[in-house]
Amino acid sequence: MTDIAEAKGIIEKAKLLPKHELRLKRQAMIRMSHSSTAIEGNVLDIRQVEALYANKKVDAPVRDIYEVQNYLKALQFIEKFVKSKEAITEKVLLKIHSLVTNKTLPKDQSGHYRREPVYVVKRKLGFPDEIVYTGPKAINVPYLCAELIDWINKSEKEEVNPVIVAGIIHLEIAAIHPFNDGNGRTARAMATLILYKRGYDFRHLFALEDYYNKDLQSYYKAINIGKNYNKRKTDCTGWLEYFTEGFREEIINVKRQVSSLALKKIDKFIQSKIYLTAKQQRIIEFIDQMGKITVGDVVDILKNPQRTALLELQKLKRVGIIKQKGKGRATYYVLK
Repeated sequence: MTDIAEAKGIIEKAKLLPKHELRLKRQAMIRMSHSSTAIEGNVLDIRQVEALYANKKVDAPVRDIYEVQNYLKALQFIEKFVKSKEAITEKVLLKIHSLVTNKTLPKDQSGHYRREPVYVVKRKLGFPDEIVYTGPKAINVPYLCAELIDWINKSEKEEVNPVIVAGIIHLEIAAIHPFNDGNGRTARAMATLILYKRGYDFRHLFALEDYYNKDLQSYYKAINIGKNYNKRKTDCTGWLEYFTEGFREEIINVKRQVSSLALKKIDKFIQSKIYLTAKQQRIIEFIDQMGKITVGDVVDILKNPQRTALLELQKLKRVGIIKQKGKGRATYYVLK
């Protein structure tokens, strides 16, 4: 935990150019979506996920496209929810599940607890399937989830370390298996929500899912829900050691990236005087993705009148972050 605390201070204090920070944040979101869905067998590669993030068409199975798009939307919901300062409730858990399973589960299952038994099955070529885990009875699922949400809020009052809370939430959702499908993605998204909400967001630059996806055998071995939930021992030390080490490794990587960029020569005025609004950050992020932006693009993404859109662009141009190209109706803006 000492390494994580040290890295947290460095990352939070590092002065980065807005375009660098937005690029790292975008890459983290893409990596999270790619790895979390890949763990479940999604076939899209990182470049295809990046294309979907930029709203481009991808030639891939429709279900796999939906899964990636859904996870991206779930992460966007998490960011918005954290800003709202609202308490975590069962509705939040169900909302995240509905987002990650949209169009991949029937409507009466997406965002709803399961109503039937659930089993985790290990398939062996040439041998009968082996049931390695039986989830709790469906009738108990609402109670178990309500109990888990109560514990989440209680842990905040008791100031339990956010990394430990996130790890426990991940494990418990996987063990309860509240849904017909999408339990893993929901568990990983909820862990991210906890970390963001408890001040361990690290500027939204990390992707813990990458650590799991690099070695799936170690991930499954650590989470170990291969025993019936009702008989499962309460000692989750092994999983929490794995989870904490993964988080530490990912945060150390983020620290290296941030430190490298922060060491580059950056104009002192930009470092100390420019504070971008949320609208301006969205403009820069759009340019970083698409290469350029027009006044019309700004109107579309900000849902503001043309005059307001133009004023936002002029502010960014005035402080030297973007520059204008073309004239008249052909005018567009790029990062300087």
